[in-house]
This record gives sequence, C-alpha cells and structure tokens, in this order.
Amino acid sequence: MKYQLFSYSLDGFGRQIGISIGSGLYSLKSCAVACDTAVVGDQTFDQIIAGWSTFGPKLTEMVDDLYRGKAEQIKPLDASTVSFLPLFDTPGIIYGAGANYKDHVEAMAKAFNMNLETNPKAAGVKPWHFQKAGRSTLAAHEQSVTYPAHTEKLDYEAELAVLIGRTARFVDVDSALEYVAGYTCANDLSARDNLRRENVDPSSPFRFDWIGHKSFPGSCPLGAFFTPAEFIATPEDLDIKCWVNDELRQDSNTSNHLYSVADQIAYLSERVELYPGDIILTGTPAGVGMESGTFLKRGDTVRVWIESIGELQNTIK
Repeated sequence: MKYQLFSYSLDGFGRQIGISIGSGLYSLKSCAVACDTAVVGDQTFDQIIAGWSTFGPKLTEMVDDLYRGKAEQIKPLDASTVSFLPLFDTPGIIYGAGANYKDHVEAMAKAFNMNLETNPKAAGVKPWHFQKAGRSTLAAHEQSVTYPAHTEKLDYEAELAVLIGRTARFVDVDSALEYVAGYTCANDLSARDNLRRENVDPSSPFRFDWIGHKSFPGSCPLGAFFTPAEFIATPEDLDIKCWVNDELRQDSNTSNHLYSVADQIAYLSERVELYPGDIILTGTPAGVGMESGTFLKRGDTVRVWIESIGELQNTIK
C-alpha cells in the first residue's frame, strides 16, 4: 500500500521523520514500534535513503501491517503542530538538468529568437547538467525563502526530483531506474541576471557564474513528501504544474522530457559515481518567468504540484 515520508518538527523542536498513510500523518517511530520494526523508526531520513536497499522493504512490510489494522493503535499527528523541514539534513550532490523539456526549449527559442535544438538526443547530443550547492540551498515545504540581494530576476522552475537509493556507476539506461529510491517535488529557483558577468569578455570561459545563478540560501525547495519509486509506474508520464499567487504558470507532463530520468542517470553514472542521497532535478517545462520577463517579487507564493507525488509551496520574502 502507498505511503510517503516527510521530515518535520513539532512546535519547532527537534527533527523527526513522519509517514503519510491515506489521509493521515503519523510519526514514523510510533508506527515502527507498533509494528515491531523499531530499527526503521530509529533512523534519520538521510540514513533511510543511504540504506534504502534494506529499509525500503522494511517500510513496505511495516505499512502493510498498518493497513491490516495496526494503524488503529497509533494516534495521528495534529497537522496544525507540524512544521515541515527539508527532507534531508545533509543531502548528497544536487545535479540539475538544463533545457530538458521540449515545450520549454521551444518557448525559449521563440522568446529569444534562438536556434535551439528541439531534439538533441536524436542529434547525438549528451544530457547537460549543472550542480547546486547541497545543504545550504535546501528549503522545506511552507518555508519562506529570502529574496537574494544579488538579483533582480528571481525565477521559478517546477521540477521532478529523483533521489538516488543505490550506488550507481556505468549503469545502462534499461537498468537505471533500479537505482532510484523515489521522487519528490522541487523548485529550482534561479537568479537569471547572475548567469553572465557582463563586465567579462563574451569570449571568456569565465563569463558564466553558475554559483550566482543557481546556488543561494533556499534556492532548492524540496518536498513536501518523498514518494518511493515502487508507487510511480513511470516517471515519464506525470502531470506537473506550477502556480505563482494562484496563477497557473507551468502546465505540462514529464512525457515532454528530452532525456528521460533513466537517460540522465545512465549519463551521470558515466561521468561520476552516484551515491544514495544524491538528487537529480530533471528539468523544468515551459512557463518560467524568463520566457516572458515576469519574475518573482517579495510576497509571491509559488506552488509546485506533481501527479502522484504531491505539492510544494514556498513564499518569497
């Protein structure tokens, strides 16, 4: 039966792991004790993902026990006292896919009169990724993100995030999804006016500032829920949407990926060793602010929703 995990504190104290079952939110530790699987309840989220090959099956067994009646022994959490925290305390590497939705590439090409390849995979072009700094960039569901002082063009990007659950090196596309622990929602916040250093010669390879563009406190909201891979039939057919102040800005489907999740894992594993806890942001669809010149401002609320995974909401302050 389906479940999801989340990280939280009660009234702002401590870090705990929660489990969502049906419409209820529960303490993972309480569930584990009731089902005689205390070893699961003693783990942090980081440890659960690091040992996913062991803990994933134990969680499935525990949830099956709960559905068979043991859930009646456990008191649900009072949602009004739950404060969501970033899923990870210390995540692995965060890899971000650039220009990975067909509709986004087409929209950018039209907006900026650029000759962009709309089928790079067929043209033999490899996937393209950047990195976001880890712990310092994470933000939780319902957490406010401070508008960075160094930008005037803060943009949103709704993305499907993949959490790696097994060490992966030189894996092929056909087996790549076996290395996925699960999925969550992400918002790849970007300082668009920081990408290029205008006072540096255009021919210089040092003109581009990916740290300024992609890495600042809160630039990677993630969550609210982690959905194990076993509950997602395919990551290549999920509706994905983003609202800014209740205005729908992005409305697409992961079937518009230029490179599938499996493609990206296989490619990255050729270049580096992927470890449990590493995160892949798989690209964003059309509708970002860069396409229209409509950027975020203080007070804006951004909501990312992905089918079967849930919702992530943050306010810019």
